[in-house]
Amino acid sequence: MEQLLNLIDGELRPAVSGAWLDVHAPATGTVYAQLPDSDESDVEAAVEAAHRAFPAWRALGREGRSAILLRLAELIEQDLDGFVMDESRDNGKPLSLARRVDIPRAVANFRFFATAILHFPSEAHLMDDVAVNYTDRQPFGVAGCISPWNLPLYLFTWKIAPALASGNCVVAKPSEVTPLTAYRMSTLCKVAGIPPGVLNIVHGLGPKVGAAITAHPRIPAISFTGGTRTGAEIARVAAPMFKKLSLELGGKNPVLVFADCDFEEMLRTTVRSSFTNQGQICLCGSRILVERSLLPHFRDAFLQRVEALRVGDPTDPASDLGAVVSKDHMEKVLAYIDLAKSEGGTIRCGGERIHLTGDLKDGWYIAPTVIEGLGPNCRTNQEEIFGPVVTIQPFDTEEEALTLANATPYGLASVVWTKDLQRAHRVARAIHSGIVWVNCWMVRDLRTPFGGVKQSGVGREGGVEALRFFTEAKNVCIKL
Repeated sequence: MEQLLNLIDGELRPAVSGAWLDVHAPATGTVYAQLPDSDESDVEAAVEAAHRAFPAWRALGREGRSAILLRLAELIEQDLDGFVMDESRDNGKPLSLARRVDIPRAVANFRFFATAILHFPSEAHLMDDVAVNYTDRQPFGVAGCISPWNLPLYLFTWKIAPALASGNCVVAKPSEVTPLTAYRMSTLCKVAGIPPGVLNIVHGLGPKVGAAITAHPRIPAISFTGGTRTGAEIARVAAPMFKKLSLELGGKNPVLVFADCDFEEMLRTTVRSSFTNQGQICLCGSRILVERSLLPHFRDAFLQRVEALRVGDPTDPASDLGAVVSKDHMEKVLAYIDLAKSEGGTIRCGGERIHLTGDLKDGWYIAPTVIEGLGPNCRTNQEEIFGPVVTIQPFDTEEEALTLANATPYGLASVVWTKDLQRAHRVARAIHSGIVWVNCWMVRDLRTPFGGVKQSGVGREGGVEALRFFTEAKNVCIKL
């Protein structure tokens, strides 16, 4: 039984309480590790260490910090196989997906922000012959970073990389459901040259560790990715303390399929956007809106592709889908499928738990599920399910498609399929979401702003937006 440890002040250590939490492997349903059941005492130690480390880390300068983060990226890449295996075992996702997406993206996050900070521009404004103003951006000290379980190292590094590159120290909490790759990375920090206290990783439960980070008076900024309900609680606590907040929350993302689309490209990509990572990506398209004239053809072709998807052992290269992340989450997703039936929906395929054999017999597997016959206001089309479940709804006009697309309290991402360039621009402007992909999905440029509107979040991550969040702007005015 492997025991994971916190990284605090450059040391790997258990929780102050000495208590432990079990870590389960989704593929088998068995306990394979334990992590520290940390609390506010551990967070306090991490914050103290971060504040002690801050002056020297800031003084190291952009180039010094950049070199260390690039070294950490190199070390992760050198241990690619180990990180890939841990991510798959911890999360239940196919090994091939972790190798193709998760770990390479984590490496890319460090490399991007380690170099972006070298080119982070300032601004200057001349007032004729009166004065010159320039903007001085400085790190604020200690950042609190809380990341989710669906893309564990990918999203963990998406937060800590810009925070560290900007000159801040970090107190970070990975998900207690998927802690393994964050721990593996913590064992490389000393080798990479990260000074003690600069990056602190505190494992444990949200109501203990996450709440302590959010409420700590010496952590002036919180970056969080996770559920909307948790985001609302973080905002409730942090707002009266005037903390900076970056909240990337839930989604109920629409896919708008117009009859003039490139059908084969749309079909292939829509299967991916529906079920990649078992549908456990905040950017997955969970509501497929199809122009009525295309619906029969789309339905038949889509169902054929979905029914051919293979759910199985995450380590098997032939598996398209692995296990969902936990027993509780599996039961939540299955409950939504039952809800869809009670709301009058028709299960076109899937809709049940899959029981594999041998060592995988107790794993948490769900068949990819397609549902039809539900109106836009039913709970199945309004609430985030975050699993391998999509609904199909028809529309007749562009206006109706937009009404359906915007008919939820979320607004994270959307996909538009059409060959009509003018329509693409019109629809992209009219959709209420932070991201619109036209004739593609998950094409990511790390320079672009990332985030949602409505209940999908507050603020933007990525590129200069992240570097701005993790710094404070000061205007300096000098009289000429």
